[in-house]
Amino acid sequence: MKPATISELKKSLAHLDRDELLDACVRLAKFKVDNKSLLTYLLMKSDDELAYADEVCDAIDEQFLEAYVGTNRSLHKKTLRKIIREFEKCIRYSGDKETELKIRIHFCRQFFDRKLRFGRCRVSANMYASQLKKIDKAIDKLHPDLQYDARRETQGFDSLL
Repeated sequence: MKPATISELKKSLAHLDRDELLDACVRLAKFKVDNKSLLTYLLMKSDDELAYADEVCDAIDEQFLEAYVGTNRSLHKKTLRKIIREFEKCIRYSGDKETELKIRIHFCRQFFDRKLRFGRCRVSANMYASQLKKIDKAIDKLHPDLQYDARRETQGFDSLL
């Protein structure tokens, strides 16, 4: 079965009354965890982007603490992928460039502050480098005043590569 396009869905949803729309949203939330997470963001978190970004940054900190056990100062690439996958989902939910930038900078700052090394694992180094590229793209879309502050905040991140 081929799913309907977004415009077709939008037209169909416009014709539903309040109760039918509520039932459709609840069924959608029950069907998949991602749908439930998106609805949680839209209904409860979207009004305060700064608090949402702080919450995602705290979750990143917790994931780093769980993964960063021992004294070898390195992260396994699977763990790194998991952390990135989780915060990428949160960035997609928000869609705000400032929130995206704050989360990505916080992720890279964890590497910088903890003095983590990539060793011979080029995969992990490439994942980090791709985050730096995404930070640069997000900075270019900001207001010039905010661009200057963000560039100052990311100075030195390239030294880890």
